[in-house]
Amino acid sequence: MKSLLTVEWVAEQKGKGYIRAVDQTLLPVSLKFMKIRTVEDLWKAIKILQIRGAPAIGVAAAFGVVLAAQQSKSRNVSDIVKDVSCAAAYLASSRPTAVNLFWALERMKQKAFGARSLPAAEFKKALAKEAIAIWNEDRKICRLIGEHGLKLLKRGNTVLTHCNAGGLATAEFGTALAPIYIAHAKGWPIKVFADETRPLLQGARLTAWELQQAGIDVTLICDNMAAQVMKEGKIDLVFVGADRIAANGDTANKIGTYGVALLAKAHKIPFYVLAPTSTFDLSIASGDDIPIEQRDGEEITCGFGKRTAPDKIKTYCPAFDVTPANLISAIICERGICRPPYEQSLRHACQSDKRLNGIR
Repeated sequence: MKSLLTVEWVAEQKGKGYIRAVDQTLLPVSLKFMKIRTVEDLWKAIKILQIRGAPAIGVAAAFGVVLAAQQSKSRNVSDIVKDVSCAAAYLASSRPTAVNLFWALERMKQKAFGARSLPAAEFKKALAKEAIAIWNEDRKICRLIGEHGLKLLKRGNTVLTHCNAGGLATAEFGTALAPIYIAHAKGWPIKVFADETRPLLQGARLTAWELQQAGIDVTLICDNMAAQVMKEGKIDLVFVGADRIAANGDTANKIGTYGVALLAKAHKIPFYVLAPTSTFDLSIASGDDIPIEQRDGEEITCGFGKRTAPDKIKTYCPAFDVTPANLISAIICERGICRPPYEQSLRHACQSDKRLNGIR
């Protein structure tokens, strides 16, 4: 797969820099990169899904803390730390479900607190170094997820996926699509069915695009066709990503994922979740405690600028749903393949997290 860096830090003179990111709202028609120089512009980019995908949001948020330090007008490190904390709280308000956002912001705040005795210039360098470390870790972790997920694939398999958990959703390589890219690189014949993923069509606009760009055999279907292609025996297994995974294995992912899991169960098809341990939220017991983002109803009634529903019609537009753990065959992270009981396997994976043991 030709590498596409979805989000990255570009250093400039005098220790400053900016975030360079793919504007995902323009795909698949146009591949363009944004230059983000302020925390406010980053908040907007995350909110309107120019930057999306739980790992990518986390990486971008880490870079946002660096922007906050750059924007600070103070030369006093204590005041810069306050500015950083305020910016982190502001960025945390952009989207509530993906826990990677909060994980990355907390890590950056801890770094800021630990580096508060440094001179201002060195303090800012320390923050930039930490954010770049998070970026590099995400790239390495996704490749590890791909290697572990490859063990679940066989030559000639056809995978169904929902939404986008490829390179566009991470710093570079993807989570749910990572094993597919590795298999393809090895010359394995692998096919993919991509759900369009209503209402914003991340599967059609993003997953189908990036798989096609990589030369992988991909077929696009409407969301309501998944049951039929399963019934016809066209699907061997399902790979999806995640935005937050509770301690018991309940998993929040893009709306429609729960329905796919139910269909997979009915057709006796393995259903796998692939995500980094930064997506695990062991502080919550089950999916009942996962906050579900509510989106503007116009995403349903007036998608992509064309009205498709009556004026003033009532809407309900949750961005995510929660798949119960009992529908999930396994959860694959950078530490390996976690199987039920998830309370044990997920906790063990977090305790063994390579980010705490020199993955850098």
